[in-house]
Amino acid sequence: MSYFKKSLYTVMKVPEFALTDQNSKKITDKDMLGKVYLVEFFYSRCPTICPVMNSNMKYIDEQINNPDFGIISISIDPTNDTPEVLKNHAKMIGAKSPNWHFLSGDRDYIGNLADMFDIYVGDKEDDSESLNHSGMIALVDKEGNLRCRFDENNMPILYYSGLNYEDEAGTKTSLRGKYHPDREKLIEDIRKLLK
Repeated sequence: MSYFKKSLYTVMKVPEFALTDQNSKKITDKDMLGKVYLVEFFYSRCPTICPVMNSNMKYIDEQINNPDFGIISISIDPTNDTPEVLKNHAKMIGAKSPNWHFLSGDRDYIGNLADMFDIYVGDKEDDSESLNHSGMIALVDKEGNLRCRFDENNMPILYYSGLNYEDEAGTKTSLRGKYHPDREKLIEDIRKLLK
């Protein structure tokens, strides 16, 4: 049975945000109105899940290839991830879209923003936790609403995984996994929202 026979579910309005991108340009939630976009939290020095998430985002961006689609990648390590560092990171991973914004700003602000998105980011005050974060991705429609799909039991799946898996069903994460079930779901859902 295919997921998502019904239309996508509206979760809530996207939290307001204003951060600086890799080109030292201020980007806000208002700038993204009229675009379908994804939101992830990451950091450029991350040795584990961030390269996987960035790779999956790049694949999605290439598959969608639409000027009305964007990506917001928010760094949880703003001390290191200056606009210059983020610009080099974008170049290194091959992010070419003018609508893919690598954002940085005040760490407390970013932590609060992650809380408003309800996406886990570690506590800045705890050195062992400060750079921990989840691999979840939020999907936002052109009107600035967080959207999600339903599972086979008609329950909303609020966020999509940016990770890779060892199995097609997406039950066992793996940095080198060859399966990307949520990546394909995101592509399908983005295309529906772009219509």
